[in-house]
Amino acid sequence: MDEKRRLGWFIFFRILVVSVLLGSTIILDFDEAGSSLYPSQVTVVRLIIATYLFSFGSYLFLKFTDRFTRFLTYLQIIWDLIFVTLLLLITGGITSPYSFFYFLSIINASVLLARREAYYTASLCGILYGAILDFQYFGRLIDMGLSPVPAQQLGAKFVFSTIFLNFGAFYLTAFLTGYLAERAQRSESALKKKVIDFEELERLNSSIVSNLGSGLLTITNEGKVRVFNRYVQQLTGVSLEDAYDRPLCEIITPFEKYGDGVLTPLTGEVEYFSDQGTKLIIGFKSVPLTDMQGNRQGAIINLLDLTQIKRMEAELKKADRLAAIGELSARIAHEIRNPLAAISGSVQLIAQGAAISDGDKRLLTIVERESDRLNLLISDFLAYARPAAPEKTTVVLHNFIKEMQSLVSADSRFERVALRNDCPPGIAIAIDRDQFKQVFWNLLVNAADAMPDGGTVTFTAIDDAVNGENLGNDFVKVVVEDNGIGMDERVMGSVFEPFFTTKNGGTGLGLATVYRIIQSHGGSLHIESNLGSGSRFTILIPK
Repeated sequence: MDEKRRLGWFIFFRILVVSVLLGSTIILDFDEAGSSLYPSQVTVVRLIIATYLFSFGSYLFLKFTDRFTRFLTYLQIIWDLIFVTLLLLITGGITSPYSFFYFLSIINASVLLARREAYYTASLCGILYGAILDFQYFGRLIDMGLSPVPAQQLGAKFVFSTIFLNFGAFYLTAFLTGYLAERAQRSESALKKKVIDFEELERLNSSIVSNLGSGLLTITNEGKVRVFNRYVQQLTGVSLEDAYDRPLCEIITPFEKYGDGVLTPLTGEVEYFSDQGTKLIIGFKSVPLTDMQGNRQGAIINLLDLTQIKRMEAELKKADRLAAIGELSARIAHEIRNPLAAISGSVQLIAQGAAISDGDKRLLTIVERESDRLNLLISDFLAYARPAAPEKTTVVLHNFIKEMQSLVSADSRFERVALRNDCPPGIAIAIDRDQFKQVFWNLLVNAADAMPDGGTVTFTAIDDAVNGENLGNDFVKVVVEDNGIGMDERVMGSVFEPFFTTKNGGTGLGLATVYRIIQSHGGSLHIESNLGSGSRFTILIPK
């Protein structure tokens, strides 16, 4: 409790004490007629009224200003000493029953100030009380209405012993109350510091838990949620208020299969579908939450969305696999091309001979045509396996898609396919025009094959600098979307691998080549698709 507040309580208790004193004076000290007070009682009442006025004035001064608090505290102690001294003079001196009020003054000095001030107050109390008894004994206070007879009847020895005993009691009170008051103040200061430390620790803990880059929640032994940080709220779409005291299995249903196992040390992964229907892979680790005695009170569970990490792992594995396949295939293709060229040359020489029959010529023509087709396939494969370094030029994307519209308009495969160009006119990218013509052509052909009954292919583009979307490192996002038959997860996992195809007569190199060209430009390609709802190819191209 601060000094100002302690002083306020002291003034309140003084008013309470003098009120009790005033009441007892009025009730017990009426004369026999019961209609008036003795003159000494009238003086006591006046002294009490003066104390009231002083106390109320001090309280108002304390309430409306923070200045001179210490001075006002000293003034209260001085007033108490004056009040008790006058009270003793009025009520009989050595025979007064109110000498114990000096002890209250000493206690107040200890509580309001310190042990040193308590000793000073005890000294003043001893001096004042001793002076009253001495002066009364020697008749020096007759003018104040204090008779020496009671003191003289008790004797000098009694007066001296009374003064000595009260002196000792005053100093003993000062010592004990000063010691206890100092201990109380030290305890209060230590407690206040601990409270401040605890509040800071609580704020720090709350801030850390709220802003963790992973989910943190605690559950009871019954599996009910207690702590639920912001990451988990964003992950599940459930607020702490809604989650509190609800079973964990109601909020993240995949935990139902673990039962009470989450209360023990456990690590694993669960698949969770968000409110938007997106499948998330959540990694978790749970450890028991115990009290000071080591009794289990529940569990702490740490959650982390691994969806993006798993996707990146899959992309890296796929890139490594495709690189290995490409390197191996390029070597094989070279080995095939050399004997194939010899076979094709030999067949041409044989076909030019005069002794070859028409039937043999027809067969040799088939061999030559298929050799050329096989050579074209190997050329395409080598283009996939070892794409040429892109020769980049700045291309306005909207105009480039217009060129593609003109290109596909003459192809019969696009008779029932509409090409929609939603790319903003101001977006430009640095690409190899010929290679990206191949990219968009393969994507368009793939979309047309996925829409046998017709449909729409939509090109859109987003520039993070223009639209305010943070794609990172100055990328342009190009989206090619169709409303065809779509793909399942198995097909999506292999669609960029060479020679994988779902079409009759397809080589399986179209999308594989697209993937390698975009990679050679420093970009990335992602696919989203569901059976029956079309496919969406997202290309990120550095500016």
